[in-house]
Amino acid sequence: MRYGRTVMLEGPFDQVQHDVRQALADQGFGVLTEIDVQATLKAKLGEDMEPYLIFGACNPPLAHRALEADRSVGLLLPCNVVVRGDGDRVVVEVIDPGTMVTLTGVDAMTPVADEAGRRLDAALNALTSAGP
Repeated sequence: MRYGRTVMLEGPFDQVQHDVRQALADQGFGVLTEIDVQATLKAKLGEDMEPYLIFGACNPPLAHRALEADRSVGLLLPCNVVVRGDGDRVVVEVIDPGTMVTLTGVDAMTPVADEAGRRLDAALNALTSAGP
């Protein structure tokens, strides 16, 4: 089962993660949570790894519609966005909102997932069309 959408970008990690935040904001998503996996694993386990951030992105109107369709969908919210280093490139991955429909089996979730998918795709497309 495919559950994510991915783009590879050139540029400094800090700039890319900033650009990801902006692209999400342009599509109505705010970053509610941020997990710095690299810093957490270093602090808790003494382990080193590449830069790795997980953003919990939320578009409030879409989240409201999803919760109206199924209160338990909060288990799948917010939409996770990963920004991680991969050598000289930065990988940006977003959850495929269609997983909400697949996992819940709630047909009323389909239009919400479709719109969220269009908006997340637009954010990814903006990142790739912006260039380095």
